[in-house]
Amino acid sequence: MAGSGAGEGAAAYVLPPTVSAVALIEKGSDRRFRALVNDLFTVASRMETVRAHLGARMGISGPQYSVLIAVAHLQGERGVSVGAIAQAMHVSSAFIASETGKMARLGLLLKQSNPQDRRGVLLSLAPAGRLKIDRISPEIRAINDLFFGVLDDQSFAALSAAAGALVKGSRKAVHYVNAVESEAPGVLDATA
Repeated sequence: MAGSGAGEGAAAYVLPPTVSAVALIEKGSDRRFRALVNDLFTVASRMETVRAHLGARMGISGPQYSVLIAVAHLQGERGVSVGAIAQAMHVSSAFIASETGKMARLGLLLKQSNPQDRRGVLLSLAPAGRLKIDRISPEIRAINDLFFGVLDDQSFAALSAAAGALVKGSRKAVHYVNAVESEAPGVLDATA
């Protein structure tokens, strides 16, 4: 009977390996790797939810919240450059310049000429930015303790090191994806 159930007599589909690096394969399977990727997607999504919530509590976007916190952490006594914030957050200087410009107009950040490089600016928290952070600091602490408090000092150190390594690897993966996407359409189809 043609066209009846798709599963009749068909062999179960076996997903081809999604990795080839030996360290990522356990007992000949990439199952643990795929579980890790799913876990990372879940963590990333939940972190974005938290960031959006904290930003909304301050009247700004989630990404602006991250920039404001980065400035607070890195400003020191003189302020911090756009480039230093961009480097710490792994984003472009253009993005930081755009978002900090918006927050300066909101009165949350101060921008002043960099005495070391007159072309650049130094960013620091304005009193209104400090006040917004101070008001939600107990909530930030509570959320971070709930999110990361399950880690002991050894697992925290290991996760920190692993995350730093993944940032480097992810940069290479994004460069690869960008290169493939910039190629002429059909290049991948011809090699498949």
